[in-house]
Amino acid sequence: MAKALVVVESPAKAKTINKYLGRDYKVIASMGHVRDLPKSKLGVDIEGGFQPEYVVLPDRQKVIKELKDAAKTAEHVYVATDPDREGEAIGWHLVEELSPAQRKKVRRLMFNEITRKAILEAVEHPGEIDRRMVDAQQARRVLDRLVGYKISPILWNKVRRGLSAGRVQSVALKLICDRENEIEAFVPEEYWHITARLAGPEPPEFDARLVRKGDAAARIGNEAEAKAVLEEIASADFVVSSVQTKERRRHAVPPFITSKLQQASRFPVKRTMMVAQQLYEGIQLPDEDAPVGLITYMRTDSVRVSDQALDEVRAHIREQYGEAYVPERPNRYRIKASAQDAHEAIRPTSMKYHPDRIKPYLTPDQYYLYRLIWNRFVASQMTPATFDDTTVDITAGEYTFRAKGSVPKFPGWLAVYGQTTEADEAERVERTGPAAAEQEEEPATGVLPPLEAGQTLAVREIKPEQKFTQPPPRYNEGSLVKALEENGIGRPSTYAQIIGVLQAREYVTKVDGRFRPTVLGRRLVERLLYPVFDDLLDVEYTARMEDQLDQIEKGRADYRETLQAFYDKFEKDLARAEDQMPSYKEGLPTGETCDKCGQGEMVEKAGRFGIFLACSRYPECDNTRELDQAEAATDELEETCENCGRPMVARRGRFGMFLACTGYPECRTTRKIIATKQGVAAARPDQLLEETCPECGKNLVVKQGRFGEFTACSGYPACKYVKHKTTGVRCPKDGGEIVERKSRRGKAFYGCVNYPKCDFTLWNRPVPEPCPKCGWAFLTEKITKRWGRQLICANEECDYVRSAELEATTANA
Repeated sequence: MAKALVVVESPAKAKTINKYLGRDYKVIASMGHVRDLPKSKLGVDIEGGFQPEYVVLPDRQKVIKELKDAAKTAEHVYVATDPDREGEAIGWHLVEELSPAQRKKVRRLMFNEITRKAILEAVEHPGEIDRRMVDAQQARRVLDRLVGYKISPILWNKVRRGLSAGRVQSVALKLICDRENEIEAFVPEEYWHITARLAGPEPPEFDARLVRKGDAAARIGNEAEAKAVLEEIASADFVVSSVQTKERRRHAVPPFITSKLQQASRFPVKRTMMVAQQLYEGIQLPDEDAPVGLITYMRTDSVRVSDQALDEVRAHIREQYGEAYVPERPNRYRIKASAQDAHEAIRPTSMKYHPDRIKPYLTPDQYYLYRLIWNRFVASQMTPATFDDTTVDITAGEYTFRAKGSVPKFPGWLAVYGQTTEADEAERVERTGPAAAEQEEEPATGVLPPLEAGQTLAVREIKPEQKFTQPPPRYNEGSLVKALEENGIGRPSTYAQIIGVLQAREYVTKVDGRFRPTVLGRRLVERLLYPVFDDLLDVEYTARMEDQLDQIEKGRADYRETLQAFYDKFEKDLARAEDQMPSYKEGLPTGETCDKCGQGEMVEKAGRFGIFLACSRYPECDNTRELDQAEAATDELEETCENCGRPMVARRGRFGMFLACTGYPECRTTRKIIATKQGVAAARPDQLLEETCPECGKNLVVKQGRFGEFTACSGYPACKYVKHKTTGVRCPKDGGEIVERKSRRGKAFYGCVNYPKCDFTLWNRPVPEPCPKCGWAFLTEKITKRWGRQLICANEECDYVRSAELEATTANA
């Protein structure tokens, strides 16, 4: 019989820990929270000091019974839930269901990684449940319940059932709406770049951009000004006025915290956290008798790393890369004042589990994320990369052109990433504020020839280029997480849920991977919530509430006082909302006369599919119109059916708007409506080709899909052949041809034609040229702003790189 009972959240975690502890321990999984506030009522005693009224979740009754039965005979009961507020609260709820006598046996196990050593050390040094952490979690839960259960009924009464207003989700939605307002209010400003293509005594040719006129910055606002500059420099000599070379150090970025991992991952936030959870809870490896937790706890906002882990990674760097790559002292990174610092940064639990060594035992998603975490951690403890940066100023009359070049001197931490873009992406994620924008405006950095002051350069071409300032981009998942983090809104563990709710409630839609608020979302923020709950939607106010929760956890703020201070103001806002919040059930006047009856006024109303316009004289007049911009724009589409010649009209289906023939049901022709940069447009009709399908012999047809035009068999769905753009390169796995494909987000990538039987893929375009260094069958083409066009060996173990731009320039010289 087991002497001790250990309680965790998930079966996977239970399985791993059970194998470490052996027969004397029984490990059971609670399957998450076992108690929560009731769904049928508020469940908070406001007058009694905001005491929550918890109930056992119906599907956790069996878990509670198993826990009580096992606790009767166990000598010790160990709570081994996750080491954060949520985990502490889950453990406390479990203990509250035990009898007073059983509670005396309870101790808390804290560990940052699920490894044999960490688990056994935790058992040797058990602690107590931290009631302050529990209070902080309860305060968050009660705040969210008060906001949700007090505001939602008002929204149901004023708009329709199913709407909700979360304490943090509403602020996130306001960020998205504010960004949309910025985009709509943005007025592009014209400006011009003038770039000179120059040649020195030795190749390669290079570009230099106009930067100054006299002592002032050169600012060209229109074509006339650009032509005036071109006339002035047409006969001028381009003379090198200065050449400055200095060493630049590029320091490594810190190891991952949760939010940075979510931003750096190519997966959506929810999927990133799901895969990270799998890596944390344990993967079965062939040399181990139990599943191994490969990474430390993945919900953290601290960049701290244990001394033992630092010693281990420094030894790995020394062995793998050499002494020159190991800094004299371990790199230490500044921890934000708002960080809880309860856990380490996200890192591998052991350096013996190299990603490539255990790749066969991981899913592709697990391998990708584990490799991302591994590389980031190893790189964070390496020496800086150094470059010789050269800045060349060239005078042409009173104008100054500038060219910049950079030559790698010592790879440092970049050696971990080789030729991949992960290093640049890591730095991009770490940059905040205007730093990223400033980098975009820097003159292009490329390969420069040897130059000296006083040299006269040959002018190959002077190219004026018209530009326009761009509006701020819409948020994608990564940039929204970054904005939430920088403003102190929510916690990394809640970001995935916030994003999920916004989409599920149809407050936002995704356009090319970026969030655009729906009309419903914008009306919710701008007309319903913000006029009466302005503080709830205020970024600084929400950040202060997050800080108050942190203070409760640290014992510096009182649970009841914090909630009472919030509720005093909130209660007054609720009363104001009942009186002042407009009613979409009655209809909001727009001042627009009905275009059908000419008597009624078009009013905004709420329906199943969001906000729409309807005539105020309904039911006498049934005129309605879509209000959503993308859908309303379909009214302007004038298309004729290619099969019967009748007009086509916009209809709404379960997958959005589409065009249908007015001759239905005799004619069932439909066409997709696609989004373009200019607005919406009807997809072109299918074009039948003379070319036949190699699989069934029927004609091929050009069709319009989610990611643009593609060629497929006209016999679909009986024949599912799709013709792909070929590259002339054979797959190294099965010999099939590598073809161009499109990702879910419309980005081009290259994969084997035999997918899904073969899963070989590349992001860079393969080039049918063998590697001169290792003999690999093909190279890949990579184009960046910094290095231009490069040809890189596709073999990950080979470091061959060739500048195709330099090669072409040399050939022309």
